[in-house]
Amino acid sequence: MKLARCAHEGVVWWGVVDGDVVTLLASDSEVAIGSWTTAALHAALRHPAGVATLDAVTLLSPVPSPSKVICIGLNYRDHAIESGMAIPTVPMVFAKFPSSVVGPGAAIVLPEDSDQIDWEVELAIVIGSPARHVSEADALDVVLGYTVSVDVSARDLQMSDGQFVRAKSYDTFCPVGPWLVTVDELGDAGDLGIGLKVNGETLQDSRTSDLVFGVRELIAFLSRVGTLNPGDLILTGTPSGVGFGLDPQRYLNPGDEVSAWVEGIGELTNPVVAT
Repeated sequence: MKLARCAHEGVVWWGVVDGDVVTLLASDSEVAIGSWTTAALHAALRHPAGVATLDAVTLLSPVPSPSKVICIGLNYRDHAIESGMAIPTVPMVFAKFPSSVVGPGAAIVLPEDSDQIDWEVELAIVIGSPARHVSEADALDVVLGYTVSVDVSARDLQMSDGQFVRAKSYDTFCPVGPWLVTVDELGDAGDLGIGLKVNGETLQDSRTSDLVFGVRELIAFLSRVGTLNPGDLILTGTPSGVGFGLDPQRYLNPGDEVSAWVEGIGELTNPVVAT
């Protein structure tokens, strides 16, 4: 099931997307993301608030206010190789500010501080219920679903700072969308196509089967560190084909368009603009 947040006639709604139709379930002010379970979605579909065509709504980030955006570095074998780094033996964890999250169609704004803004397509896990010390066997029980994200990164700042937070956390540096697909459809997302285009040119093209640490392992590992809350995002890593790994290196410029996709979910497109 494709669960979307969208604006329609001045109201922000949760809705289910089926083809070109959005069934509006409840307003954003009425229902929090943690309220959605498979049973709740099916119940709401029996008494919808209305319907709209997809082109009549504005899609928004399906995760409106995550308490955490947790990222995993070097989690695709091919990306570790292109980075000249060893494949990790434990997950490499860092974070983005939640204020970096934007939705489909929102502009990626290039800051004046950097001229090396890079792209990283990622499968993102959306947590559906509070999780602490969750086993790998039970990990999918706390997942609401999955969405597409782009971990936008200022490479020069990443290298000069010696850590990732500033380089990854500028406003608009975490596009998310176009909707989330519930876990009952995608399971552990263990073998999905994933890729990214810039201006229509495919630069990343891989499969989630190349992940070093999969969904179950990441949730078990991270829930030992701290509580995962409903709506939290876990960006699971990016495959090879990022700009700094190309020869010559390439980075984003005003006027570019970034389109990222994950098989079974959909495509997330964002324009690039100057500050």
